[in-house]
Amino acid sequence: MQALLAQIRACRLCAAQLPDGPRPVLQAAASSRLLIVSQAPGRKVHATGIPFNDASGDRLRDWLGVDRDTFYDAERIAIVPMGFCFPGSGKNGDLPPRPECASTWHPRLLAQLTRVQCTLAIGQYAQAGVIGDQRGRSLTDTVQAWQYHLARGVLPLPHPSPRNQLWLKRNPWFEAELLPVLRQLVARTLSRG
Repeated sequence: MQALLAQIRACRLCAAQLPDGPRPVLQAAASSRLLIVSQAPGRKVHATGIPFNDASGDRLRDWLGVDRDTFYDAERIAIVPMGFCFPGSGKNGDLPPRPECASTWHPRLLAQLTRVQCTLAIGQYAQAGVIGDQRGRSLTDTVQAWQYHLARGVLPLPHPSPRNQLWLKRNPWFEAELLPVLRQLVARTLSRG
């Protein structure tokens, strides 16, 4: 696992397409029990090299009911984005994750995460990669079908970005119904040896 992580962190596969240059950001260990599949690092995460080290991460940790120490314990939690590097900014926020990462690295990396008991698919790009054809027509449709997906080991979530405040206001069921289940699931998953 350590050799593979070193190879990923040294990856320069799409360097020419990355406006800020490559800086693969992820965390994983063979013992990880919770897998967070996200979209791609943002500009702040790119600057620090620490996954979810921004306002999105603060909200995500609140959703999960974990502190920073727990969240950044790779022995318990793997964070594997669809794109490992910051893809750059567009008119409406960050650009989509570069496709090379998932196709090049995910099969090898995910094959080594044999102790994962639950996967969280955060945002539409992660849901496309993890859930594939089983996802709904929209992110809302996919997240509303969380019980169906959870029965298959994947819990779809919206992105915790502050930009999604309107989505959260329009979908109060997310906080009322899904978040308590998410917190229980994470606590149970992380407490297992």
